[in-house]
Amino acid sequence: MANHKSSKKRIIRNANRALINGARVSRMRTFVKKVEVAIASGDAAAALDALRAAQPELQRGVSRGVVHKNTASRKISRLAARVKALAA
Repeated sequence: MANHKSSKKRIIRNANRALINGARVSRMRTFVKKVEVAIASGDAAAALDALRAAQPELQRGVSRGVVHKNTASRKISRLAARVKALAA
């Protein structure tokens, strides 16, 4: 257990940030999953719409610091390739 007042405050803050960051990661996963479900169903238009909604969410995760820039870029690239293959 922390002894200093600032250490106790930091423990509380870290717990609060963990909740917020967990919600952000969960939201990103939800948007990615919507794209994957649309791809699995074979609906190219729905997959494209879902991808367009997922891209800003992944970029927002980067700007908020919950995922690395390259991780988000990789996920967007792979999803875009799958959507493009579906449309072709």
